[in-house]
Amino acid sequence: MAKNIHEFRDPVHVFVRLDSDERKVVDSRLFQRLRHIHQLSLTYLVYPGATHKRFEHSLGVMELASRIFDVVTDRRKLSDPVRELIPEVDQHDVLTYWRRVLRMAALCHDIGHLPFSHGAERELLPKGWDHERLTREIILSEEMEQIWRGMTPPLRSDDIAKLAVGPKKASDVTFSNWEAILAEIIVGDAFGADRMDYLLRDSHHIGVVYGSFDHHRLVDTLCILPSAPRDHLEKHDRAEPALGVEEGGIHTAEALLLARYFMYTQVYLHHTRLIYDIHLKDFLKSWLPGKHFPTALHEFQRLTDNDILVALHDASLDKGVSGHDPARCIVRREHFKPLYWRNPKDTGTNPEAGSKIFESAKKEFGEQHVRHARHHEGAGAPDFPVEMNDGRLVSSISHSEVLSRLVPVTAECVFVAREKFSDASEWLAEERDEIIQAEGEQE
Repeated sequence: MAKNIHEFRDPVHVFVRLDSDERKVVDSRLFQRLRHIHQLSLTYLVYPGATHKRFEHSLGVMELASRIFDVVTDRRKLSDPVRELIPEVDQHDVLTYWRRVLRMAALCHDIGHLPFSHGAERELLPKGWDHERLTREIILSEEMEQIWRGMTPPLRSDDIAKLAVGPKKASDVTFSNWEAILAEIIVGDAFGADRMDYLLRDSHHIGVVYGSFDHHRLVDTLCILPSAPRDHLEKHDRAEPALGVEEGGIHTAEALLLARYFMYTQVYLHHTRLIYDIHLKDFLKSWLPGKHFPTALHEFQRLTDNDILVALHDASLDKGVSGHDPARCIVRREHFKPLYWRNPKDTGTNPEAGSKIFESAKKEFGEQHVRHARHHEGAGAPDFPVEMNDGRLVSSISHSEVLSRLVPVTAECVFVAREKFSDASEWLAEERDEIIQAEGEQE
């Protein structure tokens, strides 16, 4: 093997390979920090195997994104309409440059994550900030800029930053069709390498099969297609391209999206996982100066899960310390217990049933003793083009009965402190229908 190729053993992809230029990114301070950021926040307190980090996930996303790129840019898979939409694919030197940009963007797509990943992000950054903005700031920083300029060929940091976060999170810049496709390879809602890797990796470490799907077959059947059915295009129309799938891959695409649905309902939105995220957020609000994470990179890069775990342990032992109660709930596993779960009978009467019970419980037992978790996605399965065996294009939603019936993921739970749980359960059994019905009639 060539001396400038470096290998990482990986439980999902077996080997992840980088050259010496790319290894400099992995060895940078800002990327090495991801070794100390849990992929799934405090989920390991529910599923003990979920101790994997953003570091290995980022390597996996780079590996998958590279495989997808090689498949979808294969000249034998490019139809005439796509060749016109993306003329650059005919130029080998352009492909070589963009393949390297894609790999580095995939590698760095999570480099701006906060300690404990999403579990600590909401409400803990100043207005206008999220981990994607931090990712862009890091990629464009002088420390990383020196690495990009030293590569062969030199890379433009703006190109890497755009692909790493995608059009939704970089709405202030313009994406060409080509750049939009490359960003979709990384962060796309349907076939993004980020989504594929976290489902495979999370299910592997947690020890469940919900996130498994035949990603080898899926990647092999991906292709770049006009986003509108070809029959609807006039000669001079230029539909935006999108990642789609050949007809032979539709079942693996269904398996991917079903895997995501089941991982959310069975793992990511597990009620105990949700309350740990809430306790963590409550602690961080008392621990962080100004109740927010720093956004200055010299301060941000110093904070990892390790610092917060130490602070949590110390606070759990000292009743006089601000944040003692949520720290104790986490460290001593004395988390609030679920009092109420979302119920279709209740929401049929009043769509805001969970919120009404939450507000009533706060009045009855005190705001400090009640918490509320709510998650709702606005749409079901994403729509993507499918190339049929006869060459025509159809919508995945119209073609797949499975995807057309995939509903948005919804979860809601009201939690109460353990010492109040018995009284709260009796109270809810007596008052639930009246709370829900009365509020429903007012609306």
